[in-house]
Order: sequence, then structure tokens, then C-alpha cells
Amino acid sequence: MFNLNPELITKDGKPMFAVIPYEQFLAIKEMLEDFQDLQDLRAAKQEEYSQPALALNDVKQMLGL
Repeated sequence: MFNLNPELITKDGKPMFAVIPYEQFLAIKEMLEDFQDLQDLRAAKQEEYSQPALALNDVKQMLGL
């Protein structure tokens, strides 16, 4: 991980925006994309396991082998 070094922009004394260095933005963006890829992979694996499997003999019969 890394330390965030945000500059806060306030309005009426309340934080409204956090500005971070561009390199930190890119690192966060990459981590979020990796996280999304992991979620997609987990969803695909879950979908794969939820579909019924076919026995090899059944597949051979379907293909006329």
C-alpha cells in the first residue's frame, strides 16, 4: 500500500474535495481495476459451478460418437 497525501478543499469550513497527486490517482485506479477483475472472476467461477455438468458419455452420445 501507500500513504495518501490529499490536499483538502473546504467550503464553509467543511471538507468538500480531496486532491491527490496524479501518481496516487493512477495507483488507486489500477487497484480498483484489479479488484473489479477479481470480482468478475469470482462471479464467473460461481456461474460455472451453478450450471449442471454433463457426463462424458452423455456428451459423446449428443455428438454421435
